[in-house]
Amino acid sequence: MDLTLKIWRQKNASSKGKFVTYNIKDISPNSSFLEMMDVLNESLVNKGEEPVAFDHDCREGICGTCSMYINGRPHGPDSAVTTCQLHMRKFKDGETIVIEPWRARAFPVLKDLIVDRSAFDKIIQAGGYISVNTGGVPDGNAIPIAREKAELSMDAAACIGCGACVAACKNASAMLFVSAIVSKFSLLPQGRAEAGIRVQEMVAEMDRQGFGNCTNTGACEAECPKLITIENIARLNREFISAKVGGRKMEHKNEE
Repeated sequence: MDLTLKIWRQKNASSKGKFVTYNIKDISPNSSFLEMMDVLNESLVNKGEEPVAFDHDCREGICGTCSMYINGRPHGPDSAVTTCQLHMRKFKDGETIVIEPWRARAFPVLKDLIVDRSAFDKIIQAGGYISVNTGGVPDGNAIPIAREKAELSMDAAACIGCGACVAACKNASAMLFVSAIVSKFSLLPQGRAEAGIRVQEMVAEMDRQGFGNCTNTGACEAECPKLITIENIARLNREFISAKVGGRKMEHKNEE
């Protein structure tokens, strides 16, 4: 396959970026998108040019770091896959492929296709955990949990925090990400003790980080590589309203 690549190049966070066009030849349709990027970078290095900076780690669809906006879609034209799982057979010979970083105020570009997604980390630090002293490892069957709730919790826990939901949303909302974290805890008895505090603090941190409001268009669900559903957003809203109506306080960190 011969391809034309229009790639966003940006030296650093303070520099002005631009699209740069590259022509690449003899790419196997069975290679992954990141392998194609590796071939491009190898050719750039051999010519004495600076390679394209992009995030990657596991290359198994688990870590969520391989975030690229490809031809107008997060992670590219395939469905329910991350960029590292996208194969070149999804493109046509001679096609022009436009590659950009995530576009969101809360995800500032660091270099080329790499963005700073530490805003997600701060949201998790605000409440995405259980702080109850559980002691030793409990027996797996010590607390009865309905199968339906257990499965819904596991479905929500599949979120890898890649940020595709933010990139897909016209308001750059992080509601799907936050709702997945809230859901995986709120559906289980172990997470109920701090449910009211958790949802309020995570939503407050989401707002502080500059993410937009939910658009209710479902674009986040459509582009999520792990098929996280917007049912979780509805659950997040219910949890938030319940916590507010129930008068849950957010000062617990200062009471210790």
